[in-house]
Amino acid sequence: MQHRKLGSSDLNVSLLGLGGNNFVVRLDLDATRKVVDAAIDLGVTFIDTADIYGDFGGSEDYLGQVLGTRRNKVVLATKFGMAMNKEGTLKGASPAYIRSSVEGSLRRLRTDWIDLYQLHQDDPHTPLEDTMRTLDDLVKEGKVRYIGCSNLAPARIRQAQAVAAKAGMARFVSAQDEYSLLVRGVEKELMPTLADQGMGLIPFSPLAGGLLTGKYVQGAPMPAGARLTTTKRFADKYMTDANWPRVEKLRGFAEQRGRTLLDLALGWLASNSSVGSVIAGASTPAQLEQNLKAVEWRLSATEMAEIDRLLQA
Repeated sequence: MQHRKLGSSDLNVSLLGLGGNNFVVRLDLDATRKVVDAAIDLGVTFIDTADIYGDFGGSEDYLGQVLGTRRNKVVLATKFGMAMNKEGTLKGASPAYIRSSVEGSLRRLRTDWIDLYQLHQDDPHTPLEDTMRTLDDLVKEGKVRYIGCSNLAPARIRQAQAVAAKAGMARFVSAQDEYSLLVRGVEKELMPTLADQGMGLIPFSPLAGGLLTGKYVQGAPMPAGARLTTTKRFADKYMTDANWPRVEKLRGFAEQRGRTLLDLALGWLASNSSVGSVIAGASTPAQLEQNLKAVEWRLSATEMAEIDRLLQA
């Protein structure tokens, strides 16, 4: 398993990461244990979750139970800031809410520290100075090693980094945003911002909700129980008239090289040096093995350029 430094931090993360958004919702505790056990056996050292995953805390709770004494073998990342109740009232990045959130995550994860604590979304109602000061305090207290962000606009990231730098506070070392062969909006402004700020990129939804796994074919029956089969909002987002021809072009590109569409989706991301870790969910140990094989593929500059031409045609 290849490892990379995450931004300007000393966090050494596995190139393939394990996402925890399947735990509880799609996997029970026993299935979660099998996936986490297999991930660690395969050399995955980066596990990412969030307080909202698994019906408000369930994913963190499962991870805490499953990791046990192996906690120090992984770089553990979680997020805060999105609504932690159905009413949408428990959320934000105020000092008091951050304090409450981190204690809840530490308790559920059964750990004394979080390696990467990420602001899950912007809180326009709280001054950035207050948010960054509280996160810096958590770092100084040893409850958090590094901080990151997710779903923040590039301008907002630059503002937060400037606030932290001016006061000598901890700065964001990473940004977690959607990035895949079919969703490339981060390339225009976010990625240059991250490079300028010394931050690493952690792509989420690297398989475009599953459309890039290869198991979906336009006009064919939908696979039973699959995410795009059961979740309409994801199907509406990814199964568009524009995406279907792109998927077939990418499938052909991969097959010409004796590879799968999934190999291409994850290998393409892994071939980008600005990517710190490719976090992908998995329902079985077999899927983890497939994901590991995929991130080991390094595309040449010529192949990367060819993919750009295919998607622009």
